[in-house]
Order: sequence, then structure tokens, then C-alpha cells
Amino acid sequence: MVIRYSQLVMPQDANIIGTLFGGQMVSWMDIAAAKSAHRFLKSSEEIFAVTRAIDAIEFKEPVYIGNWVNFSAEIINTGRSSIKIKVDALKEDHQSEQILACTAIFTMVSIKKLSDGSYQKVNHNKTI
Repeated sequence: MVIRYSQLVMPQDANIIGTLFGGQMVSWMDIAAAKSAHRFLKSSEEIFAVTRAIDAIEFKEPVYIGNWVNFSAEIINTGRSSIKIKVDALKEDHQSEQILACTAIFTMVSIKKLSDGSYQKVNHNKTI
């Protein structure tokens, strides 16, 4: 299952040279990964996912103010509590086709809220 999510790059998202802040790109990619994990765990009662690691990230092309960034996130592997998600970010402007701007691998971990209000890593009992 591929999850899609888009953002428009606004001036507040850019650095002094008018390109998207790398940290903003990572934040948006984390949201795409979280959405993918949420859909994967949707039928699991009281189990959520949080980011454990960004295993790899590569910035390939600059993204400018006014570009759309279209994210696609897909689960590529699961463990007992982990969910590994590949996220691609494609920039889109008025002149060209979508171009891969950034790619990353996120590891999310499934958690459950305990009765005392704390959270604990749990087995999600799901496979892809």
C-alpha cells in the first residue's frame, strides 16, 4: 500500500537562497512515514507508531518556493515491533515532470499507552 501526501513550499519553508530547508523536508517525510504506519496499524486497538530512526536520507535536487512536494511512502519491511518505510519526495513545478528530490528510509516502532500514562514498545503482530 502506497500512501500519498503533498505540501506546497511557501516562503517560511525556505532558507536564504530560496530553497526548502532540509529540516522541513525531513519533517514532512516523517509525516508521510507516520501516515503509512498509522494506516498499517489502523485495525490494531490502542497501538500507535513513533519514529525510532532515520536509517538513510539523500537529498538529490533542490526544491524551490512555489514547488509542490509530493511524497509517497511504502512499508518495505516489518519486525515484531518495527515498521520500515521508504519515503520518496518528488518536486513538481510548472515546467517539468516530477523529479525525485529526496529519498529516505524511516524505522517506526509500535507502542501502546499503559494504564499509568507511560508508553511501551509492543508487538504489532502484522506483516506486509
